Amino acid sequence: MGTDGPILELRAAQPSFDESGMAPVPVDLRLMPGDCAIVDCRDYARATLFADLCCGMVALASGSVRFMGLDWTALGDRQLYALRGRIGRITRRESWLDLFGTHQNIILQQLHHTTRPTDDVVAEAMSLGQAFGFPGLPLTSPGRLSAADLARASCVRAFLGRPDLLMLEDVSDMLPPDATVALLEAITAARDRGAAVMWFARHGATWAEYRPAVNVHLRLLDEGLFPVRGV
Repeated sequence: MGTDGPILELRAAQPSFDESGMAPVPVDLRLMPGDCAIVDCRDYARATLFADLCCGMVALASGSVRFMGLDWTALGDRQLYALRGRIGRITRRESWLDLFGTHQNIILQQLHHTTRPTDDVVAEAMSLGQAFGFPGLPLTSPGRLSAADLARASCVRAFLGRPDLLMLEDVSDMLPPDATVALLEAITAARDRGAAVMWFARHGATWAEYRPAVNVHLRLLDEGLFPVRGV
């Protein structure tokens, strides 16, 4: 799936405060194929909610959110599942099921949202796991992993399936140096094939090494989303 237009477009998208708790401030944003937007945001919960908004998971009072040219509110369940299978996320919100092994957690999104053969998903996950420093895929439950290995697993899950949109919350405080290099390489490869990236960062040091490649710089506050002059 590809597009010549915006990957993600928010048109005066005003979240419903009653349903989301987000400030009812209209937001405009457009990410084109290959764009990398750094979003300064020190509040993990605010970053997660904004990512939810971009993924069509927050009710709107007005305006629209479009992904791959499609308005989330105009889609049926099958279309929603298919489109969400094209989004890779790293989130600080609790998103692991200890009922399953970490390997199953990693591939679950692709198995749920796409019709890819399981063997293909597992093979790609194994390759990504090795790129991020695992010998393969961790079979133990997520609750038994170290913070560093859980951050690695989050990266594997996010990039699995060659997503068209990446929503990456800051895990730099947990990610080992070798996996940080792998993350930057994976972001670059995704952009080269036409994906757009939104990277939520708490500190400038998080993305300092990648600064020359960033082309959109924003700041997310309670009062809304604002451009930052200079990248």
